[in-house]
Amino acid sequence: MRNCLKRYNSAMLKQRTIKQVVKTVGVGLHSGTKVELVMRPAPVDTGIIFTRTDLNPPVVLPAQALAVGDTRMASTLSNEHGKVSTVEHLLSACAGLGIDNLYIDVSAEEIPIMDGSASSFVYLLQQAGMQEQDAAKKFIRVLKPVEIREGTGKSEKWARLEPFNGFKLHFFIEFNHPAVDGTVQTAVVDFASSTFVQDVARARTFGFMQDVEMLRGIGLARGGSMENAIVMDEYRILNSDGLRFDDEFVRHKILDAIGDLYLIGHPFLASYTAHKSGHGLNNQLLRALLAQPDAYEIVSFDDLGTAPPTYATQVDREWALA
Repeated sequence: MRNCLKRYNSAMLKQRTIKQVVKTVGVGLHSGTKVELVMRPAPVDTGIIFTRTDLNPPVVLPAQALAVGDTRMASTLSNEHGKVSTVEHLLSACAGLGIDNLYIDVSAEEIPIMDGSASSFVYLLQQAGMQEQDAAKKFIRVLKPVEIREGTGKSEKWARLEPFNGFKLHFFIEFNHPAVDGTVQTAVVDFASSTFVQDVARARTFGFMQDVEMLRGIGLARGGSMENAIVMDEYRILNSDGLRFDDEFVRHKILDAIGDLYLIGHPFLASYTAHKSGHGLNNQLLRALLAQPDAYEIVSFDDLGTAPPTYATQVDREWALA
């Protein structure tokens, strides 16, 4: 990584936190445990910091790509003292609303699943209010393509980051299930023209009834229900209210990817493309990027006129929509 922080010299594109403390209570999707969640304002250059307040002493877990351990069905931050899992939906909301610095206190090992999307977290952050801070927002600008691939043939999956003056995601899914095959299985979200609140935040996680017993046997999906996920049997969607989007399945994968990618510590200036990727592959992609110092740089913008349209105006639109 280049050690210099490039600045484009005026109205600065600033870091953001929330104005006041906000709280909620929910249940963990995989643990089934009741969880109390508290979000607090954080100073400039803090980043997103999770704290397990139920442990003695409390365990601090910064949202960092290299701190991700288990990626089965969720992204989990861990160290030798504790862990916190299913961080991706909340991080996705933070990324979508442009929150750079935030303290997140949690009373159990998992972030509450809420309704299975990021919309509840968007609402909570909006209730807390946005506070601009007197420091430049920092971005990760991708300078050359970085790609991770796994498997071969029909089982192949991959994820790629490429240079792009903004933030765009293009995702392909393939589940070979009648309910999924009957929907659009590819989606593109370019935040120069799309909004997180309207186009991504409400897309819910999903699962299959035939997998539930297996997942519960290994300690997962114990809190899952049709209140917090799209649930399917072998043929159809079981939720009485159906889908929120015609392409809700692939939109949720984009929601997950936004949260997983935000573990880099800053918003991206990049194009992300993925085929059947998940939490594990997304984290491998971040690690591959960090391992190539010439593949990225950290930049900021002292002049909004030089900032990519994605970030110059879009974040303010998100707060207006929230």
